[in-house]
Amino acid sequence: MQEIKKEIKNLLAVADVKGDVQLTTPPNPEMGDFAFACFGVGKEWQMSPKDAADKIKEKIKDKKSKMVARVETAGPYVNFYLQPGEVASLVVKEIGKQGKKYGDNKSGKGKKVLIEYPSNNTHKEFHIGHFRNVAIGNTLVRLYEKNGYKVYPVNYLNDFGNHVAKCLWGLLKFHKNEQPPENCQKWLGDIYAEASQQVRDNPDFGKEVAEIQKKLEEHDPEIWPLFMKTREWSIEKFEEIFKQLGVKHAAVFYEKDLKDRGQKMTDELLFKGVAEIGEGGAVIVDLSKYNLDIALLRKSNGAGLYLTSDLPLAVEKFKKFNVDESIVITGTEQNFYFKQLYKILEIIGFNKKLTHIGYGLVNLKEGKMSSRFGNVILYEDLYYEVYEKLKMESKQRHADWSEKQVNKTAHVLAMAALKFDMLKHEAAKNITFDIKEATAVDGFTGPYILYVVARINSILEKAKDEKIKAKGDYELLDKPEEKQLLLFLSQYEEIVSDALREYNPSTITRYCFDLAQKFNDFYTKHSVLNAENKELIAARLQLCIAVKNVLENTLDLLTINTVEEM
Repeated sequence: MQEIKKEIKNLLAVADVKGDVQLTTPPNPEMGDFAFACFGVGKEWQMSPKDAADKIKEKIKDKKSKMVARVETAGPYVNFYLQPGEVASLVVKEIGKQGKKYGDNKSGKGKKVLIEYPSNNTHKEFHIGHFRNVAIGNTLVRLYEKNGYKVYPVNYLNDFGNHVAKCLWGLLKFHKNEQPPENCQKWLGDIYAEASQQVRDNPDFGKEVAEIQKKLEEHDPEIWPLFMKTREWSIEKFEEIFKQLGVKHAAVFYEKDLKDRGQKMTDELLFKGVAEIGEGGAVIVDLSKYNLDIALLRKSNGAGLYLTSDLPLAVEKFKKFNVDESIVITGTEQNFYFKQLYKILEIIGFNKKLTHIGYGLVNLKEGKMSSRFGNVILYEDLYYEVYEKLKMESKQRHADWSEKQVNKTAHVLAMAALKFDMLKHEAAKNITFDIKEATAVDGFTGPYILYVVARINSILEKAKDEKIKAKGDYELLDKPEEKQLLLFLSQYEEIVSDALREYNPSTITRYCFDLAQKFNDFYTKHSVLNAENKELIAARLQLCIAVKNVLENTLDLLTINTVEEM
């Protein structure tokens, strides 16, 4: 795309158009492939935009260009019509040459970034909200890498908060003599949900939970071994889930290792006058003058909070990896909290680039998920439900497939359905997962994209069987649908840059879907294997390969695999 735009800009330079030239895409292909608005140059040249457009056309209409076939005006716009064969030759050859590296750029060369996700809690369920966090985090890691950055994915496990005390209290009070089931982590999550309900129904139980929390803070030998054993149950299960989801953390930070440092930092903030003693003896930081209210650093009973640990965590991450930017991904309900955290760090002179990306909640039909109330959909339960549905459908379509092939295909399709659905919305938006919609092989879904890739595989396999060996003539790719498809392929590098600049993986899912749609539009109107001559067949096969490569590249950014056949 940059090479195409460069040639157009060179033509405009001949017409004395200077400065930052912005090219746009006309709303209708009949109006050209690129347009240049003459409002700015009209003002500069002291004439109407329409007259400026006419003047530009007159100056460049006779200039020879391999890429630009002709130039027209439409009111204040200069419209450029490209030579289809040149576009095809440039785009198809470049994709073939670059392969999986197509779309890569070096904008982040020499820069390092740390991305913390999914920041889940031990002793609680790994639900589909966490899964959305992982889907966003994985894609941001790939986007940063594709833009040339060195990326350090890390996790911060909240293994020492009030939720741990509540879970351990519930285990000791109601399940002390029970034999843990095979899925210990799920059992802990159920106990946590039960304990939360019990504390709500019986407020006096809160004092017992507080006593457990106090013992944890003191590393009391009466509770510490149980804490460490149950903590390990959670960590082992999380590692199993992360392996399935393709998460590879460069490091894991634990709240239990930061609590004491956080308490020392709190004392230092008190000494420096940044923090103060608030009502009841709690330690606070008054951020009212920044419209950030009061930040609570330490409870009146001396116990720490999330903020107590997050302050030293921010310092530790930069100390360990020395990055240019540190990113944290959490739910949008924590947006205000991170503004408070980053403001406190700014006040104490921690001048680093800190970014918080908030994502919307994943909703059920009865409302938002909350593991405090137990009405959550666990990631594993949802995966199994989607997997079983797609497994049954695969069996129905392919009675001749082996059980192994059915299971493998169903797994890939399930991951595509789940990940794509989590990523197709802008991160900050709340979503409601609909299993029927997410698993459909038509519409804005992961399985639909995989279906298009499988369709291309089928075309290429048939071509191989027919031993088509003619040399493709790109000049023959002159149909409107072919040209639009080629131009859309050329936009991929810009899409990759845009998605990263906006921290928005949904940009990739939209491009992926639109590319699949444009290919289907082309394929519906124009035969590949039964085209008029062998040269055209060969050229269209090369176009098919280019589309397949870019679709697979976009899916790779989403950490979605493909299947040869559906």
